[in-house]
Amino acid sequence: MGATSVQIGEWLGVPAPATDSEVFELVQKRLDPSIVQLLLQLGLERKEIDEVIIPLRTLQHRRSRGEKLTVEQSDRVLSVLRILSLAEEIYSSPERALAWLRRVNPRLNNLVPLLLLRTSVGIRMVEDLLIQIDEGMYI
Repeated sequence: MGATSVQIGEWLGVPAPATDSEVFELVQKRLDPSIVQLLLQLGLERKEIDEVIIPLRTLQHRRSRGEKLTVEQSDRVLSVLRILSLAEEIYSSPERALAWLRRVNPRLNNLVPLLLLRTSVGIRMVEDLLIQIDEGMYI
């Protein structure tokens, strides 16, 4: 899992998840809604969080009831963090990474990479493209 895992651990304030099993465990425990504040600090906009992870109204409802995010929402948070970390590693800055994630990409059927993170298929597409970029197959 490498540098991405270390960065995710730092962002979450937990030991870096070294295996998929450890990531799965984090998801199964379900994340606290306060994780949304971290996403905002990392540069995501409220609208993007609404579209990809959890609508504001649902988030407010969870907070008022003292509930954690669902397993699915927690999984999307970790996926977004993994993709964001990978993009930052490739583009050498959070700003450049977010700019790439927000820009329509012809290699992704003219879709916005960040919005593809709503589904597991979209996550794989974005991750594969980032790996290709990192390996010099596509700029």
